[in-house]
Amino acid sequence: MYYFVYLKRIPVIINSPIMRKSILSIIALFFVMVSFAQQEKELKHNKETNLVEATYYHDNGVISQKGTFDLAGKLHGEWTSYDQSGEKLSAGTYNKGVRTGKWFFWTEGNLKEVAFSDNMIASVIDKERKSSVVTKE
Repeated sequence: MYYFVYLKRIPVIINSPIMRKSILSIIALFFVMVSFAQQEKELKHNKETNLVEATYYHDNGVISQKGTFDLAGKLHGEWTSYDQSGEKLSAGTYNKGVRTGKWFFWTEGNLKEVAFSDNMIASVIDKERKSSVVTKE
């Protein structure tokens, strides 16, 4: 039995069992490294809402993001993001993967309110200064 592996778009035939095992071991090692590099997370299916409740954590154990998504994997419902010290960075709502309504972003002590329409920014208001930054005409 022959196996084809593409190295820089050049097919290489692998017919040696030792070579196959080596390549499979390298691929397995790659997937293990990628999985450990991902954030820690907790997922829980809420049967009442039929949504998956997700909590992601920074490497230091502090919550990174919290929200829900539907069974198709699209973000749906309230989502909140936090920095590594636990300070809130953003909060808003998704509807089947699309940002909707008013979102709030906290940066360097300032609060910005961003209104989304059709997954595009409709307006931005700096709440600390109470001035409109951008408005959709």
